[in-house]
Amino acid sequence: MNKLVIAEKPSVALRLALSLAEDKPKRHFDNGVSYFELSNKQDRLFVVAAVGHLFTVTQAEKGQSLPVFSIEWQPLYKVEKRAYFTKKYLDIISAVGKGCDVLINACDYDIEGSVIGTNIISYLLYGDPNKGIGKNESLEKIRRMHFSTTTKQDLLKAYENLEPFDYGNFEAGATRHILDWLWGINLSRALMRALSKAGKYRTLSIGRVQGPALAILVRREEEIESFVPKDFWSVGIVAKGKEFVNVKGRIFDKQLAEGIAERAKAAGKAVVYSVESEKKKVFPLPPFDLTDLQVTASAVLGFDPSRTLEIAQSLYERSYISYPRTSSQKLPFTLNLPRIISELSKQEAYKDLANELISKHRFVPVEGKKEDEAHPAIFPTGERPSKLSKEEEKLYDLIVRRFLSVFAEPATVEKKTVMLKVEDEAYVAEGNRVVDSGWLSYYRFYSIKESTMPDFKQGEIVKIDKVFEKKDTTKPPERYTKAMLIQVLESKNLGTKATRAEIVDTLFRRGYVRGSRMQVTPLGRTVYKALSMYAPEIVDENLTRKLEEDMDGLVHGRTTREQVIEEGKEIITRALSKFSTHEKEIGSALLGGVAESEKPVVLGKCPNCGGDLLLRHSQSGKNYAICSNWPKCKTSYPLPANATIVPTGKVCEICHTPIVKVFMRGKVFTMDLDPNCPSKAGWKKKKKEKAKGQA
Repeated sequence: MNKLVIAEKPSVALRLALSLAEDKPKRHFDNGVSYFELSNKQDRLFVVAAVGHLFTVTQAEKGQSLPVFSIEWQPLYKVEKRAYFTKKYLDIISAVGKGCDVLINACDYDIEGSVIGTNIISYLLYGDPNKGIGKNESLEKIRRMHFSTTTKQDLLKAYENLEPFDYGNFEAGATRHILDWLWGINLSRALMRALSKAGKYRTLSIGRVQGPALAILVRREEEIESFVPKDFWSVGIVAKGKEFVNVKGRIFDKQLAEGIAERAKAAGKAVVYSVESEKKKVFPLPPFDLTDLQVTASAVLGFDPSRTLEIAQSLYERSYISYPRTSSQKLPFTLNLPRIISELSKQEAYKDLANELISKHRFVPVEGKKEDEAHPAIFPTGERPSKLSKEEEKLYDLIVRRFLSVFAEPATVEKKTVMLKVEDEAYVAEGNRVVDSGWLSYYRFYSIKESTMPDFKQGEIVKIDKVFEKKDTTKPPERYTKAMLIQVLESKNLGTKATRAEIVDTLFRRGYVRGSRMQVTPLGRTVYKALSMYAPEIVDENLTRKLEEDMDGLVHGRTTREQVIEEGKEIITRALSKFSTHEKEIGSALLGGVAESEKPVVLGKCPNCGGDLLLRHSQSGKNYAICSNWPKCKTSYPLPANATIVPTGKVCEICHTPIVKVFMRGKVFTMDLDPNCPSKAGWKKKKKEKAKGQA
């Protein structure tokens, strides 16, 4: 029997072919695209690769009228010029798939992978992805592979235990695509139409999750702006070289603080009122889910969340870690955890740690509360990595050490608390000492701050060496980083684990926010105000969350695609009606926001004359930096085209040009402005190696 195995990407297709073949698979090439032919028992398998989505939702009938509800699935290459390369992949899949009796979706086991594979299968079966695959049809010809790693062992197991067509996942994924497209096209066009009628054209967008995300950021800006700082004082004393702070904490009455300090100075001594000591167990952090990995990698490695996902995906496709798009903090024993730890013991960097776990038979992990029906927490497979980039090495090391640490013994920390009294005023100090490091010796990215405590005895009279009185001011709330906002979106059930980073990146690309600590721009604030005033449902997180829950319900058959989409259409229709009524006011407000946003962006100082380096754009989409003292100073630098450039406030230590953050087609990276900086010496080499590997 001939079977077609559809992989989501070429790298996974290769892993599948090598894993499922009884002998060496035969590799065919056609128009620069490869596919594999192999034998497995009595079957002949053909392994083909997509390159992500080969189909997309688009408008069925031409025109700019609103609302747009007439849509269809079309091959991606027909809709997006830059995706024309996907045509040859679809052509190969179509040609090879015609001769196959069974069609197996081996794309990533999530709603996106289900949509990618099912659209291809529908196209093969009916010549039309819009036909879809009914729940009650005869589905003997369609199968689903479910795996969380691309190791040979797991791929073989998944193939030997093929599952039925995952109708619920496909319905949820397809509905999400359709609803997001309808939401984005209708409301984004309404925004741009209002601006256009006010006399200005600019690309604007608002999405189903993008709106509430922008609202969260604007509300934080409003909290910061409305914050009224208050002075406060803290009073403390020093005894035996240790600082003790008055238990009143923040004192907002200056005279009260001064009085307490004066009495301590006059007394000159304190009595040790209490000495308490206790040992506490500090348990390991749970294994990584995607959000926690992105937040941690941002904090300890400085990785942008989008970049973290990109690196993790690469490690997964090369079989070094499990599937990263998971919301689970569970490591079921069915993963054969002892085997993974044993394999890690063969890697020099983790040999001692893994062997310690083996010698103590510690194979039961500490787990978190979050679960994912499709995948476990992120874990290393045990396969030995090779040819990792520096970033890949760092992220892999973070994942391995977190994984090993969850099996280790708790750390033991001794906490000592001493309270001194000066007349009727109490002062307290704490000392921490790690008695047994336990899992902390496995996971070097987390530490407990230690502080010594001199010897004090209850009832002892001690000399006050110093009295201090510190003045401070209350601080406003912090602006969110990208990682922090992703965490907030998850806590509010807005978006999905796979899309949140891209949603945040879109806010940057549209010019709604800027800076590593996300500051809403005048344009972003104007868009939010216009929406909240005239169509508040578009930025209402409760409404968006309700739609998220409805789409989750599709997986389990609690609702239907038609019901969810109809609900979305009703919301869009109401919003467009309000837009139409207030189009002039919205356009006028947007015009002011655009004008403010088009003021020159200063990327940093010119290294030659000290002027400002300004961000400029050409009509063709090219970006460049130019000195504000041009033409007297002719300093200029090219920048990536069709990208959003954001200043970081940092300067390269080598070439002394400003460092900027670049948001480009789903990728986010930092770079200095000088293209000839020695720090970029390896860029061209990596580019050539990547091109060679894709050939």
